[in-house]
Amino acid sequence: MNARSCELRLRPIGLIRSPFREATGTPIQAAMAGDAEGAVEVLEEFAGGLQDLEGFERIWLLYWLDRAKWDGELLVTPYLDTTPRGVFSTRAPSRPNPIGISSVRLLSVEHNVLKIQGVDVLDGTPLLDIKPYVPRFDCFEAARAGWLDSTTTDRAVADSRFERKE
Repeated sequence: MNARSCELRLRPIGLIRSPFREATGTPIQAAMAGDAEGAVEVLEEFAGGLQDLEGFERIWLLYWLDRAKWDGELLVTPYLDTTPRGVFSTRAPSRPNPIGISSVRLLSVEHNVLKIQGVDVLDGTPLLDIKPYVPRFDCFEAARAGWLDSTTTDRAVADSRFERKE
């Protein structure tokens, strides 16, 4: 098998609910979302997989950026810069496979609904997976951050540059 002939099938396991209805004004990362609260509605058939999750302070959400456009460009100007960068050196939603990732605070688990804080996702975004945030595995002190280490832009919310127009 090679990468070009591999077919992947993903199916959402739920939806992410948030106060954000359009890209413009949505926090560009969970760390910039502050106290913005939302919910993760996991499909009933996957609710059993939430057992033992409540003990974690934070969780990773992996989701499909269903409203992001990609026009084949491999250089994008990210929200935190004015210079075009290789798409894989950014977290821009405009990418070949629009998969997003956010680390959010888990407030509670109520059957198949997770209450979360620090949400930076559009309302109704399809959820692909949930993983626990484990500081021992997920936090690397003094890690380099490439071009972001020298950026002076302090933008905290998105504009419409990556939004698909319908």
